[in-house]
Amino acid sequence: MEMQFEQITLPGLEPKRPMVIAGPCSAETEEQVMETARDLASRGVKIFRAGIWKPRTKPGGFEGVGSEGLLWLKKVKAETGMYVATEVANQYHVLEALKHGVDLLWIGARTTANPFLVQEIADALKDTDIPVLVKNPVNPDLELWIGALERLSRAGIRKLGVIHRGFSTFDKIKYRNDPHWDIALEMRSRYPELPFFTDPSHLGGSR
Repeated sequence: MEMQFEQITLPGLEPKRPMVIAGPCSAETEEQVMETARDLASRGVKIFRAGIWKPRTKPGGFEGVGSEGLLWLKKVKAETGMYVATEVANQYHVLEALKHGVDLLWIGARTTANPFLVQEIADALKDTDIPVLVKNPVNPDLELWIGALERLSRAGIRKLGVIHRGFSTFDKIKYRNDPHWDIALEMRSRYPELPFFTDPSHLGGSR
């Protein structure tokens, strides 16, 4: 399928400056979110990310504060002027994020691996102009990654990008996730116009 992409632009961002997205993996308290946002804003970071909903391998772990955290992101925008981003994994997340004025969304690696959920997200986002970044699936499958992009593209979403965060592996390696640079480079080769981000924290496994 041929896909058309628009450049991810947000007013006020310098087009020649590398786009840095930073913030806590998980939004835990309002104090933590605001303290981190103020520090990042003072360093010139323009896009603040925080996980509001967190998928965990086993039940019982902290799975995010939920919609309450979106109010903290609104406060970040109001106080610092930063754009805010969060991960969505289903239709409800999408609708809540849009309602609270989130500027950028990303789809996590576990969700990218589930075509049903990606389609649900695509349907919820149909014909919106919000930028959406798609992380590589947990397993090293380029076609699954591209398939997620195609589902979003068919829903009329044009401001798309990808995030390379590495792949799960049973092998013992020095990284948290196997980079599989060959897959990342093949994605880049097939879609050179597609905005491409790297997530060094997931790759390296170190704060």
